[in-house]
Amino acid sequence: MKKVLITGGAGTVGQAFIERYPDFEYYSISRNEKQAADLLRNYPNVGNFIADIRDLEHITTLFNTVKPDIVIHAAAMKHVNLAEENPTSAVTSNILGSLNVIRASITANVPITVGISTDKACCPDNIYGYTKRMMEQLFIEHNTPENKFVCTRFANVANSNGSVIPFFKKRKAENKPILLTDENMNRLMFSKKESAELIYKAIIEAEKSDTAFILSKIMKNVNMLDLAKMFSEDIEIVGKRPGEKLNETLVSEKEIPFTLVTGDGYVFIEPEETPETYRLEEELSSISADNMTTEELEALIWTEK
Repeated sequence: MKKVLITGGAGTVGQAFIERYPDFEYYSISRNEKQAADLLRNYPNVGNFIADIRDLEHITTLFNTVKPDIVIHAAAMKHVNLAEENPTSAVTSNILGSLNVIRASITANVPITVGISTDKACCPDNIYGYTKRMMEQLFIEHNTPENKFVCTRFANVANSNGSVIPFFKKRKAENKPILLTDENMNRLMFSKKESAELIYKAIIEAEKSDTAFILSKIMKNVNMLDLAKMFSEDIEIVGKRPGEKLNETLVSEKEIPFTLVTGDGYVFIEPEETPETYRLEEELSSISADNMTTEELEALIWTEK
C-alpha cells in the first residue's frame, strides 16, 4: 500500500482526497490543532503530525520518518484579503513554505509531489495569486525523473473552508441578510469530489511521464448574485474585499499554445508547445466558461456537506 503524506491534510482538500481514495496509507501534517483533532475523529487510521511547513528542519524530519511515495502539498495561506493585508505571512507560507516542501521531498527521495495551486496564480494581480504562481514555477523548476514535481490548478471548491457557500448557509440559518461583495462577481467552481479527482489524475499522469505540468479542468461559471439568491432574496451588497476581482482566469490566452485538452475535460499546461489540434480554443475564465444551470448549482450547494 502506497504512503500518501498531505501537508494541510486536515483541511477540506486533504479530507476530500482521503474520503475519495481510501486505499492509501495516509499521513497528515497540519499546524491547526483543532482541525487535526477533527481529522483524527473522522479518520482514526491517518497518521497525524502537528507541524508548520515554514519549519524546514521539522518537516524534513517528518518526511524522512514517513518516507512517503506521494506528497500532496495543500498547506497554504488561502484568503485573498488576508494575504493582501499580511504579505510577509503570505510569502513565508506560500513561497518559502513550498520551497521547504520541495527540499524535504528531495531529501526524503519522494517519487511524486503534487502542489495545489489556484486560478488566482494565472495572470496574478494580488499577493495570494503571485505567491501561488511562484509555487507553480518552483515545482516545475525542481522536477526530475527521480523526484517529480507537478501542480494542479484549482478554481473555487464548493463547500470548502474558504468557500462562500458555508457562509451563505450560516447567514440563512440565522435569518440574516446574505452579504454579497458585488452582484457582477463571477467564479469558476467545482466540487470537493472533483478536486480530489483532479489531484488523483495528476498523480496517475506523473507516474507515466517525466514531464513537468500544471493540470486543471474545464469548469463552469457561477454568478455570485445567482448563488446568493439560492439562499435568500434578502441580499446586502458590501463591496469587494482587498485583492478581489470580478472575474477569474484559470488558463490564460498566453498559456493556450502550451495546453493539451483530454477527452474527459482535463487541461494540461506543459513546458513546451503542444499540437494545435489538442489545445484550448480560447482562454478558460469565468467570462468564457458556460454558466451552471440552476439544477447544477443546487447539486453543488447541497450534495456535499
